[in-house]
Amino acid sequence: MNKTLIAHYESHTEMVGGQQMPTIHSTVIIIGEWEIHPSVVIHAFTQLSGKGKIGEGTVIGSHCDILGEVIIGKNVRIQSNVFIPGGTVIEDNVFISPAVIFLNDKYPPSHGKHWMNIRVKDSAVIGGGVVILPGVTIHEKAVIGAGAVVTKDIPPGSIAYGNPAQVRGMALTPDQQ
Repeated sequence: MNKTLIAHYESHTEMVGGQQMPTIHSTVIIIGEWEIHPSVVIHAFTQLSGKGKIGEGTVIGSHCDILGEVIIGKNVRIQSNVFIPGGTVIEDNVFISPAVIFLNDKYPPSHGKHWMNIRVKDSAVIGGGVVILPGVTIHEKAVIGAGAVVTKDIPPGSIAYGNPAQVRGMALTPDQQ
């Protein structure tokens, strides 16, 4: 079933039919089937298309495109102008800076033939303007520096930056992980 919803921008305390509703700006377009926790905030001119889930306490900035099957965890912060394609899983407490691009098609345009999933694990931080290529996993508590092009998996707790992104240090010592 294909549903189109242009939601309203109200406070977190807005109740509809006895239920708290998410705070969604009136310019947001939602097409498809999305499970959105009532505490979610979605800012202006963002589009959700396909089927997905957005967890408790998540905030999505303006001008974002989130398309296909996407799962976004709890307490995630997605800044403005971020593109997230189908097959992406963003776990809890992740911070995504402005203008980050996730890419899922290894040989575009493959029309789904060469799509690969992307995963961002708990508490990772992604700097502004980062490009994340298909099939990559950014592990727990990893930090990706601004402008990096992530071509391969980033280990837990590491700091990576550059083009291509390379691990340059540790965000946490091993006993802190």
